[in-house]
Amino acid sequence: MAQLILAGLYALLAGTANMIGGLIVLGPARRVPSALNLLVAFGAGFMLAVAVLEMLPDAVTTPAGAAMVLIGYLAVHLTQHTLTPHFHFGEETHREAMVSRGIGLWALVGLIPHSFFDGVAIAGGVLQSPELGLMIFSAVILHKVPTGVSLASVMLASGNSGQRTILAVALVGLATVLGAVITPAFDFLAIHGLGLATGVLIYVAASNLIPESQHQPGWTTPGSVFLGVLAFWLITLLLPGI
Repeated sequence: MAQLILAGLYALLAGTANMIGGLIVLGPARRVPSALNLLVAFGAGFMLAVAVLEMLPDAVTTPAGAAMVLIGYLAVHLTQHTLTPHFHFGEETHREAMVSRGIGLWALVGLIPHSFFDGVAIAGGVLQSPELGLMIFSAVILHKVPTGVSLASVMLASGNSGQRTILAVALVGLATVLGAVITPAFDFLAIHGLGLATGVLIYVAASNLIPESQHQPGWTTPGSVFLGVLAFWLITLLLPGI
């Protein structure tokens, strides 16, 4: 029961960060591109380190586990970049490409499975150990604000109202909570959820977030990826049991 409560609390905080990202786009202080770019790059490095060094070794102890990592990776590619047109992390600026409300709805459809497996990852980590759960939660929450910014800006750019936009962002946040809450109750997710979530996080870090940082001029934003990895290493020194 304590593990379930902890996982639910982490997921709720992650969902709240997602809402904050949406409110940034809707609020008066919406123009914070430099801070957002640094957060995206830092979060990418931190998340990649957590996924590869902490989650992957536990996930691939069996051939089925290795397959689940690949399935998780491909599932995000399917929902975000095959079925979903014109999606990227960060604020949407190509409004001329947004021709219908359906684009925003496709972005929502693509992000719900991703967000759900954020919750699965948090719960799977907590079930392994409290320290691993905290590490995965830290990795997840670092990209939740950019996720909220992404979805809200695409929703608005495709002609959806502010009310619909907030509802969409809230649904994505709730998907994280749902993933964390139901994982302990389903044997499949309890056994294979960590592998699926590992593939999801590797995709988000390596195929979504790091390419976004590469688009920025200079070395500060791309270099923040290494700061994220360094932060992971420092935390492993501070947290016993990692």
